[in-house]
Amino acid sequence: MQGFDLDQLRTFVVVLDAGSFTAAAPLVHLSQSAVSEQIRKLEQRAGQPLLARGKTGVRATPAGLRLQAHAARILAMADEALRDLRGVPLDGELRLALTDYFRPRDVAGLLRRLNQRYPQVRLHVAIMKSGEVEAACAQGEYDLGLTMQVCVPGARRTPGIVLRREPLCWMGAPGTQVARGAPLPLVALPESCALRQFAERLLVRRGRMYTVAHVASGVAGVQLALAAGLGVACLNESALAPGVERLSGASLPALPQVQFALLPARADESEFVARARQALAEALA
Repeated sequence: MQGFDLDQLRTFVVVLDAGSFTAAAPLVHLSQSAVSEQIRKLEQRAGQPLLARGKTGVRATPAGLRLQAHAARILAMADEALRDLRGVPLDGELRLALTDYFRPRDVAGLLRRLNQRYPQVRLHVAIMKSGEVEAACAQGEYDLGLTMQVCVPGARRTPGIVLRREPLCWMGAPGTQVARGAPLPLVALPESCALRQFAERLLVRRGRMYTVAHVASGVAGVQLALAAGLGVACLNESALAPGVERLSGASLPALPQVQFALLPARADESEFVARARQALAEALA
């Protein structure tokens, strides 16, 4: 009996993580039509629908959820077999610092698959603000750091491996109305947050009145405040959460994209950390 195609399984897993064929296509280096064709062939092999399509993206059917669990194990075993044959095991302790804006809904699953793929790596993860990630990595407190940077002309860019780009959006509770003349009730992180600083500078430049209606300690707190109707926030697209939707209107300034990047290597970086950086780039992309 013929089994599943590994490339199709890998594409299937990435589509579920990304939430849509469009978002998954660049991550697997295929066109959107090629991604659709791989999923069609996979569903044909499975003999039943694996994904439910909707206006907001895709989600796994009950059969898709079962296959997703199998696929994670199958792909991890395939990767482990390849590493074993090539004689390049990855074994050691890795201290990783991530910005809390990076794919809040998906990061746990991404790290779980990283653990399945590299079971000999003992991973220590901290979630913090991008500025704190950069400072901690510069001081040697963490081996690898992943930060978010706003893509605007003239902005300081930290060199490194860019893993992902996505748009910034104004977000709020469903039905939130943004009146042109009224101050914008801003939900934000503390003043040290680079994204809050960017949003406030943008509003000032555009002459848009605002007030800081609520300050949260992390992205999860911002999401809860938005769902509770406490105001609006500038967040990256993957931070969209249940009870929160994108907002639009002439009174809201247009927003740029952000990019997520692994910080560059330090001069004293070990071979293990260098190889772990590449493995992490593949797992989190």
